[in-house]
Amino acid sequence: MTDIADRPAGPPTPFALRRRWSRARWLALVRGGAAALVAWAVAAGPARAQEPAWPSRPITLVVADGPGGVLDVRTRWLAERLARELGQPVIVDNRPAAGGRTALQSVARSAPDGYTLVATNMAGLVFAQFMIDKLGYDPIKDFTPITRHGVGSFVLVVDADSPYRTLAELVAAAKAQPGTLNFSTPGIGTPPHVALEFFKRSAAIDVFSVHYRSGPQFITDLIGGQVGFSMSGVAGVVGHVRAGRLRALAVTGRERSPQLPEVPTVAESGYPQYVAYGWTAIAAPAGTPRPVIDRIYAAALKAMSSPEGRKLLAALSLEPGKEPPDAFAALIRAEAAQWGAVIKAANIKAE
Repeated sequence: MTDIADRPAGPPTPFALRRRWSRARWLALVRGGAAALVAWAVAAGPARAQEPAWPSRPITLVVADGPGGVLDVRTRWLAERLARELGQPVIVDNRPAAGGRTALQSVARSAPDGYTLVATNMAGLVFAQFMIDKLGYDPIKDFTPITRHGVGSFVLVVDADSPYRTLAELVAAAKAQPGTLNFSTPGIGTPPHVALEFFKRSAAIDVFSVHYRSGPQFITDLIGGQVGFSMSGVAGVVGHVRAGRLRALAVTGRERSPQLPEVPTVAESGYPQYVAYGWTAIAAPAGTPRPVIDRIYAAALKAMSSPEGRKLLAALSLEPGKEPPDAFAALIRAEAAQWGAVIKAANIKAE
């Protein structure tokens, strides 16, 4: 029997030819695919580098307030100025539901690309976390603060016929008749309410709150003598004070208000540790690129620092915050510690 190794080599069989050509084709395909992949990667780099710079489309500014509200008015003004500076429309989207929490919840879940921002007040970014068990967002972790666009002190007022002409007289009466004097607020957990609870602790007085759902109504009833005293932003009551319908006893800022220069501060009135401000601000979802945050801040700061901006804020008894994003974030953390203690001590729970 002839061994298979001794057989003469003949022409390759059709199967062997197909196998060789098949391997060759596969090798060519692999090499060609690798070359194509390299070419795509080289081409893709410049393409990505040429993506349109931010902003390349309209920006939505969600407002935690209804149309015509205090926050809405100043935010619409700022939105117009941001649009001029950034070269894209800034669309105001009012979402006042649930005390403005709906606005914050929606923006917290938005893409962190700079095209969705939120305008809120200190209640949304500081107070709410201590008053609501299931808030739906984390004020610290879910947002990148940009800046405050309105900062103002409060003023403690009584009606014009009140027997109290100074803060000391009001406190003396409250201590002489604990649990009998009352004060009005524009709602549970609002900045004036929490500021008044802070004053209760500072003065060690026992007074009780009467909460309203309408901002103007809590002042109307104060003017009518239906409540003992109240606290409001200066702009909300300065007209009534000048007209003689209300009497201002003290302002809550570190310095006297330019609109009420004759009215002492709470600190001047015997409570040196007491300072309280209300503020509104804009923020972006956490993770928004820092160059985008910096551009928005620069545009907002330019608007607020302009003669027009200063005039508008002064008319509202406000000042621009001006803090850059990192400083504003630090301020929020500090205020959370301060106001959280007040809210917990007063057992304030939002409805």
